[in-house]
Amino acid sequence: MSVLPPEVHTALEQLLGGLQSTDNSVRSTAEEQLNTEWVQKRPDMLLVGLGEQMHGAVDDGTRSFAAVLFRRIATRTGKDPATGENKETFLHLSHAPRTEIRSKLLISHANEQKAPVRNKIADAVAEIARQYTDETVLNPDGTRDTWPDLLQALFAASQSPDAAMRESAFRILETTPGIIERQHETVAYGVFEKGIKDDSPDVRMATMAAFASFFGSLTKKSQPKYYALIPDILNTLVPLKESQNSELLSKALLAIIELAEVASKMFKGVFSQLVTLCISMIQDKELEDQARQNALELMATFADYNPTMCKKDPGYTNDMVTQCLSLMTDVGADDDDAEEWNAQEDMDFDESDSNHVAGEQTMDRLANKLGGSIILPPTFTWLPRMIASGSWRDRHAALMAISAISEGCQELMEGELDKVLDLVVPALREAHPRVRWAGCNALGQMSTDFKGTMQTKYHQIVLPALIPVLAAPEPRVQSHAAAALVNFCEEAEKEILEPYLDTLLEHLMQLLQNPKRFVQEQALSTIATVADSAESTFGKWYGQLMPLLFNVLQQPNERDLRLLRAKAMECATLIALAVGKEKMGQDALTLVQTLGSVQSTIVDDDDPQESYLLHCWGRMCRVLGQDFVPYLPAVMPPLMKLAQAKADIQLLDNEENVAQIEAEEGWELVPLKGKYIGIKTSTLDDKFMAVELITVYAQNLEAGFADYVEEIMDKVALPGLAFFFHDPVRVASAKAVPQLLNSSKMRHGLNSPQYMQLWQSTIGKVLEVLETEPAIETLAEMYQCFYESVEVSGKDSLSNEHMTTFITSAESVLKDYQTRVKERLDNAQEREDGEEAGEEEEFAIEDDQTLLSDMNKAFHTIFKQQGQSFLPHWERLLSYYDLFITNPDPTQRQWALCIFDDVLEFCGPTSWNYQGHIVQPLIDGMRDDAPANRQAACYGVGVAAQKGGEAWGEFANHSLPILFQVTQRPNARSEDDAFATENACASIAKILHFNGGKVQNVQDVIAAWIDTLPVVNDEEAAPYAYAFMGQLIQDPSLTRERMLTYDDSQNSAVMNKAAACFTYVAQALEAETLQGNMAQQTVGAARRLVEMAGLDANALLAGLTPDAQRTVRAFFG
Repeated sequence: MSVLPPEVHTALEQLLGGLQSTDNSVRSTAEEQLNTEWVQKRPDMLLVGLGEQMHGAVDDGTRSFAAVLFRRIATRTGKDPATGENKETFLHLSHAPRTEIRSKLLISHANEQKAPVRNKIADAVAEIARQYTDETVLNPDGTRDTWPDLLQALFAASQSPDAAMRESAFRILETTPGIIERQHETVAYGVFEKGIKDDSPDVRMATMAAFASFFGSLTKKSQPKYYALIPDILNTLVPLKESQNSELLSKALLAIIELAEVASKMFKGVFSQLVTLCISMIQDKELEDQARQNALELMATFADYNPTMCKKDPGYTNDMVTQCLSLMTDVGADDDDAEEWNAQEDMDFDESDSNHVAGEQTMDRLANKLGGSIILPPTFTWLPRMIASGSWRDRHAALMAISAISEGCQELMEGELDKVLDLVVPALREAHPRVRWAGCNALGQMSTDFKGTMQTKYHQIVLPALIPVLAAPEPRVQSHAAAALVNFCEEAEKEILEPYLDTLLEHLMQLLQNPKRFVQEQALSTIATVADSAESTFGKWYGQLMPLLFNVLQQPNERDLRLLRAKAMECATLIALAVGKEKMGQDALTLVQTLGSVQSTIVDDDDPQESYLLHCWGRMCRVLGQDFVPYLPAVMPPLMKLAQAKADIQLLDNEENVAQIEAEEGWELVPLKGKYIGIKTSTLDDKFMAVELITVYAQNLEAGFADYVEEIMDKVALPGLAFFFHDPVRVASAKAVPQLLNSSKMRHGLNSPQYMQLWQSTIGKVLEVLETEPAIETLAEMYQCFYESVEVSGKDSLSNEHMTTFITSAESVLKDYQTRVKERLDNAQEREDGEEAGEEEEFAIEDDQTLLSDMNKAFHTIFKQQGQSFLPHWERLLSYYDLFITNPDPTQRQWALCIFDDVLEFCGPTSWNYQGHIVQPLIDGMRDDAPANRQAACYGVGVAAQKGGEAWGEFANHSLPILFQVTQRPNARSEDDAFATENACASIAKILHFNGGKVQNVQDVIAAWIDTLPVVNDEEAAPYAYAFMGQLIQDPSLTRERMLTYDDSQNSAVMNKAAACFTYVAQALEAETLQGNMAQQTVGAARRLVEMAGLDANALLAGLTPDAQRTVRAFFG
């Protein structure tokens, strides 16, 4: 029965007819009428009426359209006139019409006989259900309204004799699993159990999708009661496979993948059977590729989330490697001679849905998650046979497998590179072009994954083999060889490249004449990389290359030449950086003018030259230095336009708008309460690059850029700190602020009115974002912005108000951090059987560690610049340090130790007031198993001795035995432990220097201290250690005769170990931990030691490496 008058229904029917009209003018009039007369004035009548049309309209199309329009209007967001809040239209209505509409929706859904119409109604029901779960909707009595009738109706529909109705019920549950509350879970279990066993395959699939969605919404503690459903879920797979129903099988596998991502351990009891079943699907070529790939994805998901379970299964690794390699041979179907492949010039051609790509990507994941010790044996059981196979597809797959696993197996493969290269390098001489291409791909990937080793140890194997491939008859092979050389050369030192430059550049110059533009473009990129790595040694080729590049840039700006011109700009400016402005001469100014000419011709938003040009200007700024300043008036206006760009954002509330945006490049879609927000990321990417370039200008031009600082800070950098639409823009703005401050300081002076005004307006905004920044990774950048800005402004630049604000924000951050840590600990306790944290959690832990590190640097900087005036503010956080210092997490202990070090270093004797918080942590820290914590604690003891005064003297003296223990730990000189050991050495020296009077048996202590040398890693610790050694040697009362006869002198320890002391000095000089004046002073002391002790310096040097001998002789003359 209708609750609306007949005339309203008549008007609504006319409206619906107009909205569906094929006549544009009629439809436009109806749209206007819909918005002005219905949505704005009587939304309740509109939605009630649409609900009745869904139920009562005779025409299927009208019922269907009414459901679609209802969903569109009900979810449209607008301001509530009563509260001013943004709400969806349905929630603007009062309780009575909402209740009426809900009733109409459920009746319409229950009575609809046509499945397509019912599905549209179901979508409308789901949207209203979402609003009740996303928002707090109240009943007239103030209690929460949860639409209780809905769940009852859906449970009833799930038992309907009509399979299509049952399927529809589960579709709604999939969309809004939150409507199932805790008190309904027992009933829900039965509903899902029955649905999974339903006679209809479509209902079973809908049930599985709904269950996966529901299971993902549960808390960890609520999940185990549903584990018993897993055998039934897996039983749905076998009949689908046997019937070759690839479409439904794919859907079923996707639902199981969702479950595996949430709780992989629920499959523990059936994992072996599941592996066998999935492997049989992957190898079943009668199934469609998507189904096979989904089975592969399910198996790879277990490797991602529970690698231990995979490692324990006897067949998992062997079977997965075998099937991945098999899929990787499914390449080049109907193209045996690669004719089609050779003709393909679109290098971005999408093959992501191909079997061979799925196999490659899975091999990469397996290697990264299971590790080399698990993956390499079964892989290399196959690879030699595949490389020797008569089928080019086998050889191609083997080479691509090496590319795929090299990152994850890096540690083990690096020691066997000789053998791996024996497999790969011959492929570059293969007859088949795709095998040669794959060989280039493998060498390029290995050059990145084994960077350093590949370049230093194997350049004589790689480059002579790879360079000739640049002359291959196939353009795609030529281009890929050039791309592989980019990977090799960008990690190579100029000394390694120099012998190959002539041959390499001759080949690359030939590629510039290639008729295929993509080959020319890649050749330019490779030349640019070679120039960047070869630096000044590239100068020989400058005269031949630069005219060619100028010629390209002076051609007409035709659309199909734009990318080539962009690559030419990139190449020219990287060459300019390599050879310097002196070598370029007049060409430097000509290049700048050419870039200006190119900039003036850019009119289209999609012109690739624009983004390349930004980086080119930055390079030319570095090349020309202050000579670039006259060009700023030309380059800054377009740069400022990009840097001030606003976010282009659209709210998309219907499928047509979403589809339109999806079809366009440069947009990102963000789901939000049943709708999508479209963000034009291409605009934001340009904005980000513009802010980055501003930073380059300010950094390189300093005072020369000051005229632009005030406007940029006001209109770009400070607003950019709160540009929440794009994280990279905020990060770039954070990096720009300190450089802009420095530019102003260099021009006007630290105490000038101009700088002081800029500082006051800047520091307030920077402190503000420390409280408002929502992203952890970006918050770390904001703390870096803060401490670098304070460094620029120097001593006492923060007011009490500034420091109070800083501590308030820091306390908030620490509270949030503790909450995140607790959540991760709770999650870890619920994991079992080798189940590992997902990648998101691993990244979150890394982000938190970076945040703590940058917060540490911020505290360090404030203590350094403010000294004791910061202590009253800092005291507010003492309770956090006391918790952190005893935490099982070594990162938290390190954080607290470093802060205590700052108190000791910058607050002098006053720091003794906090000895109750500091002493025991330093003692425990020196014994900590975490090397970084030992390092921090040892450093703290040293600064206590150096700057703490009399109060800390006894503590420092009593710390000597523990410091010596640090230097005597097993593996004390290992890479991980070296810094802790060397800090202990330096701290002992500080104690002996600043508190020597309190040390008993000082001669024995000095003798033992000498054995803790050398310091060859820590450039901060080395000066203290070697200065103390120099002090002992340079004692003016010390003569050779006295040294030989006066055994009670503390200096006799040096004399007794003179040869060792000289060697320690030589080692520090070679390692460059001694530099500048300190190196010269230490060398002077060592000369005196040689003279007094009568040492044979040449004999001592003979024990060093040739490089070390050359370094030391250069110092000693």
